[in-house]
Order: sequence, then C-alpha cells, then structure tokens
Amino acid sequence: MIAGHLTRLEAELDRTRAAVVSLRRLMRPEPGHLDVEMRSVPARTVAAISGHVHLDESLAWYDAAMVELDAAFPPSERTGPPGGQYANELFTHGAGAFTVYRPVRSPRPSGRIRAVDLPSADLAVTVHPGPHDDIDVTYGRLGAWVVEHALAVAGPIHEIYTVGPRDSADPSTWRTEIGWPVFHLATTVQA
Repeated sequence: MIAGHLTRLEAELDRTRAAVVSLRRLMRPEPGHLDVEMRSVPARTVAAISGHVHLDESLAWYDAAMVELDAAFPPSERTGPPGGQYANELFTHGAGAFTVYRPVRSPRPSGRIRAVDLPSADLAVTVHPGPHDDIDVTYGRLGAWVVEHALAVAGPIHEIYTVGPRDSADPSTWRTEIGWPVFHLATTVQA
C-alpha cells in the first residue's frame, strides 16, 4: 500500500515538474524562428466523435474516442493520420466543443461515431515536436505569430497527429501539426 502511494506521489511530482517547465516557457519563450506554413485544407468527410469536454478531462476523453475510432476502422480502412478540432472556449473557458476524427474510406456511424463533414479552412500551420507536456508553448507561439501578422479569424483549432503515441512509444518522435484558422490568402502573381 505504501509503495503504491509512493508511486502515485512520484507520478504527481513528475506532472507538476512538467507543468512548471511549461509555464516558465510560456512566460519566457525561447527566442528563435517558428516555421509556419499557410495551408488551405479542403472540405472532407471523416469518421468522428464529438462532445462538449472539460479541459481537465480532455486527455481521457481523447483516449477513449481514439480507442473507439481505432476499433471501428482498422488500418486497412484509414486514409490518413487522426486529427482533432477544438473550440477556442476549451482553452479560454476550460470547456468547449471537442471533435476527434479519423479520415477513412467510408465513414459510417457506430456507437458515438458519426460521419462528419469538416468544412474547408485556411490555416497557419506549425509542427509541435515531441511529447505534449509543453504543447501549450507551441500554441502560444503560433497564436502570437497569427496575431502579429493580423490573420486571425474565428474557428476551431486544428490538430493532425502525424506521429503520436499510437505510432511510437518514443515521445521524442511524436509530431503534432497545429493549425490556426486565418483569413483566406490569395496568391499574388508577379509581373
């Protein structure tokens, strides 16, 4: 019983340390270049699970949704990496709309899964490398970039998990694309 309690305390201490590091990086972000790509994402239909989620429950909710999507759509039916769309209120008010999806050949309802039409979007996209303990720092840097360039529009934040926990047990290999909605940018033609 004591060993179990010690293990729980150590895990809590590790989470606290990670939170402190993340908060320090938010207060004093590392200077440096942030690679941002402007991307137009076409409308598409995906297999998705949506709900109104509290931020402190989001990881457990996400894990359960992905287990359900993975069970319903084996690898042979998948056409790309999983993703998510998250309402700004999730981050600003601690609860909001949360959608987790998988692109698949034939989206169909099953349990909580629905075929969802995702609209086209213009996004400023950057990649967060590694574990998600400090993904908020990447969010902050991308948000500052979007504001600095006066491109922000209302809309959900997009994430694509190009490499994640389901792909690799090594968190250093994880790659999460974060997409921030922006104004549509027309390409310019030089004369």
